[in-house]
Parts: sequence; structure tokens; C-alpha cells
Amino acid sequence: MSVTRRAFLALAAGLAAGCAAGPDETARLRIATGPVGGPYEVLGDRLAAELRRRGFGVTVLRTAASIENLAMLADGRADLGLSLADSADEAVRVRHDPVSALARMYMNYVHLVVRKDSAITRIQDLAGRAVSTGADGSGTAFTAERVLAKAALKERARTSRLGLDESLRALAVGGVDAFFWSGGVPTPALVTSAHPIRLLPLDSLVAPLRRQYGPLYESAIVPAEEYAQPAPVPTVGTPSYLVCRAGLADEIAFSVTETLFASRDRLEAPDAPGGRLDKRYAIGTGAVPLHPGAARYYRSVYG
Repeated sequence: MSVTRRAFLALAAGLAAGCAAGPDETARLRIATGPVGGPYEVLGDRLAAELRRRGFGVTVLRTAASIENLAMLADGRADLGLSLADSADEAVRVRHDPVSALARMYMNYVHLVVRKDSAITRIQDLAGRAVSTGADGSGTAFTAERVLAKAALKERARTSRLGLDESLRALAVGGVDAFFWSGGVPTPALVTSAHPIRLLPLDSLVAPLRRQYGPLYESAIVPAEEYAQPAPVPTVGTPSYLVCRAGLADEIAFSVTETLFASRDRLEAPDAPGGRLDKRYAIGTGAVPLHPGAARYYRSVYG
């Protein structure tokens, strides 16, 4: 066999293998998720596994979550990410970041956590007290600042930026009097906390938040049994979105969205009333435009 013929056959075999291999030869995706052990990390890892089954090469990026994820999409360091709706809305409407949505995923609940034996019974009692609003770069911190502003405390709270685990440790030793967390219900770290906790109601703040920011915020109820509370706790809810950089190729956005729904039983997105991963629920992404590839997927489903 001549060298030329051998080279030709090798090239033909390589092309055939490339066609059979699917997206992994042409699409490598970077997914910005969240901190280790958090719900975004868990969901991001599951989505990455499903995309790899479809032939994509996937890298999972651990981050502080929403705000950092959106910044990474805007400057091209990530292709996909997870974000709270209010953080994504701010990125698109105010900063005009090149970010699109693939799906509205599930409802997050704003948890305002105190020790079970604390004398604090309402958010107004946090005036002048030490409060963790969430980690730097997180959607929790973004939402918490808005919630505190609407509470109109008589004296500003002394805020710090701690992640969930750090906040739990600080609460246990008196380093903070309360902390915010936004996530699904139940959040495992709160269930397994060595120190009993209590949630404060935030339902009175839903209406003023909606008046200023629109339907990004909803009334939500944390069932009593989830954290051994004496009664259900009404609070503020805001959805999570799966977002992407606006320049993501249409075919890839279509395939990612299709994968999302084909594998939703394995993804097990956090549950919430009205918040299960559902195609009709998924398209409600407000000011964050659906990516054309995602829109084409939804049209293919509903016509």
C-alpha cells in the first residue's frame, strides 16, 4: 500500500469517526454552577453528565453562583450558567449584558435564619444587628440587600458576606444574629445543622418588591415539616434560570434545552409549588430573552 493511499484511508477513517462522535468534536461547553455542596453545583453536575451522554465535552466551573455566573457569561468565560431571576434581570435590563435564557428551572425560597432560641421574631428586629447576606458574587446576597432595603429598618443592620456553611458556623457562636439563604426546600445543610434554627416570615415584603421590580418575586410558603418549624413560614420566592451567553450557537442551545427536558427525571431540580421543571413554566423568563435555539425547541414541542 502506498503512503498516499494509507494517508487517504486514515483521513477517511478519521472523518467517519468524527461524524459518529457527535457534538464532542465541535462543542465544548463550560457550565458555571455554584459553591461546593450547593444546589447549583449539584444541578450543574447532573446536567453536565447528561450533556456528556449526548456527546458534548463539558467543564464544570465552581463559582459563588448567580452574580459571578452572569459575569462569566458576559465576558465569555462560560457558555452556560445558573442564576436567580432577579440577578439575571438586573444583568440584562440594567447592565445590558449579552445573556440569554434557556429555561426557567424552579422556585427558590428566601430563608431568613435565626437560632431557634433567638428573641428575634421578625425582620424589623434586625435593626443594628449582625446579619450575613450571603457570599460575595451570590444571588442570595443580591436578593438579601433588596429585602433588607424594603424592610426599612430603623437602624441599618451590620451586614457581612458569608456563604451558607460560614453563616451557620457564625450563627452558632454568636458571630451573626441572622443570615439569608436562597435555595430549594429543604436545603440539606439547614436540615442537618447541629444547632436548631428558626425561619422568619417575609411575606409582608413581597408586595413592595413586586411594585418596584415586577413579578420576579412571588409569595411562597416553607412547609413546617421541612425544618421542624411550629407552623408554615410565608416568605419571598424567586425562580432560578438556566442561562447562556447570547452568542451560543443556535444548534447547541437547541440541543442543551432538548437534553434538559429529556433528562428532567434524572436531573431532579429542586421541588417547589408550581416550580417543577415543565415546558410551559420554563418559557417564563421575563426580561431575559429566550435564546433563539431554545425558542425553536419550545416551538417544536408546542407548535
